Amino acid sequence: MQIKYRAQGAKHGIEVLIVGAIGLLFIMLFNLLRPGEISILEIFLVSLCIAAITIGFFKTQEPFYSLVLITEQLTYQHKYGVWHLAHSNFKSSGIPKIAVGLEHLELNVVGIKVNDMDEFLTGLAPRIAGKLLIEQRHLFMQLIQKNCKNGDCPSEWLVEDTQYRSKNGISYNGLIAMFANRAKHLQLLTGYELLLPASVLDRNIWEFSANLNAWQREPLKFIASQVSN
Repeated sequence: MQIKYRAQGAKHGIEVLIVGAIGLLFIMLFNLLRPGEISILEIFLVSLCIAAITIGFFKTQEPFYSLVLITEQLTYQHKYGVWHLAHSNFKSSGIPKIAVGLEHLELNVVGIKVNDMDEFLTGLAPRIAGKLLIEQRHLFMQLIQKNCKNGDCPSEWLVEDTQYRSKNGISYNGLIAMFANRAKHLQLLTGYELLLPASVLDRNIWEFSANLNAWQREPLKFIASQVSN
């Protein structure tokens, strides 16, 4: 049994692409059959159609399912690769927060605590590691800005180090080392090593986080309850 989650942002890609293409074709034919110069309105509509085609195309490039949950593991599927997190290596999930004055602002992501990062890193491909570093950098910079209000930040937070040595004595280099260092900094700043942005989920972050924690407690029972619904 398995549960598959489809990202909200990946839905309706083909529909958007087709509507944009049909609209563009209609406007072009209308302009060919109608004498006179193209109007400002037609230029605007053409721009909208081209934008729709572009958005629809990029939507179709995303994996159909962004997350797959089975009894033994959680799998995150990205167009640049996948990562796997074994159930035994999943500790808990929650919503990371940033301190803003006397209040705490929740980030629009689900954070995941990992029991053993070495186990996770050994199965991580450099390609997806590099892409996630880029995609999630703005979230990391948000955290840094809120924790370095006086400009006094540890230098390792600002420089993506290409060398990393884990607590277990395992050395990494390149993109995997950069990812490991980012995970270490995230853990220090938020308590979570991995982040799942809301854009890859099919529901709100609080519900999905609660689902992951229910899966962690009783994976077989949770998946069976979800599949039967």
